[in-house]
Amino acid sequence: MNLLKAYQQIMNNFVLAELLRMKIIIYFISILILTSCRTEQDGRDSIKNELDTTAFQKELKIEKAELKLEEDARKFALNWVEYITAQNEIRQLENATINQVMNNAPAIAQIMESLKNSVPDSLKSVPVESRLNVINTKAQLLKQYSAKQEPDAEDIQQTTRELHQEFNNLKLQMNEIFLKSLEDFEKELDEFEKMEREQDSTSEDF
Repeated sequence: MNLLKAYQQIMNNFVLAELLRMKIIIYFISILILTSCRTEQDGRDSIKNELDTTAFQKELKIEKAELKLEEDARKFALNWVEYITAQNEIRQLENATINQVMNNAPAIAQIMESLKNSVPDSLKSVPVESRLNVINTKAQLLKQYSAKQEPDAEDIQQTTRELHQEFNNLKLQMNEIFLKSLEDFEKELDEFEKMEREQDSTSEDF
């Protein structure tokens, strides 16, 4: 009977030892699987980060050429400090990377807001003020997109292009204002010359 109990005890110890060994094996297999998955995920994250970095280092592709101000509009703009500052920022966008635009977005937003709030009385018209509002909106959007925890390079690139285009539209409106003023001046000059001819003709009759 003692031999039977001893045998049972030995078998129980053997089973317990086997169970412990299996648990250890399963534990190490689980660690290997988790490590493998983590390494694979890290590899995917590394590739994604590399792609993201490449996207933000891309130079902006602004296809629209800069619109030139007409001579009269340009002379006026030279005395508008906020406009000159904004123009310089817009030109810098043409050769900037997306990452550079992101870093400069808060300054761009502040400059465009100052531009909107400083419009001279001689330029205060619905078309000009409308363009200035749109420019400011695009600049504020650019700032928001750039400040995101996970910014989207395409959103930043597209908004920058739109900001550049809207600044061209502002210059177009400025040109039209000064062109209209020139036409009005020529019209007044023609009317003045016509009045002089009529007066001369009346004098000859006497």
